[in-house]
Amino acid sequence: MANIKSQIKRIGQNERRRERNKAVRSELKTRVKNAVTTEDEASVRLALKRLDKAASQGVIHKNQAARRKSRLMAQLARTKG
Repeated sequence: MANIKSQIKRIGQNERRRERNKAVRSELKTRVKNAVTTEDEASVRLALKRLDKAASQGVIHKNQAARRKSRLMAQLARTKG
């Protein structure tokens, strides 16, 4: 454990961010899975919205969000057509 006050604070901040990021990533997986299984428009829109929000918050990279959105839409197009 660090002795420096600012480093102790930084460790706490990092831990809180890690927990928050873990929750967001878990929600992303759930939303994408729901969008694939139900295939209704509302769940798909919600999954895309959550991916964009996670990218804007810095939880995932913007290119990763774009890739996941692209793969989700391609998968839905395959199942419909």
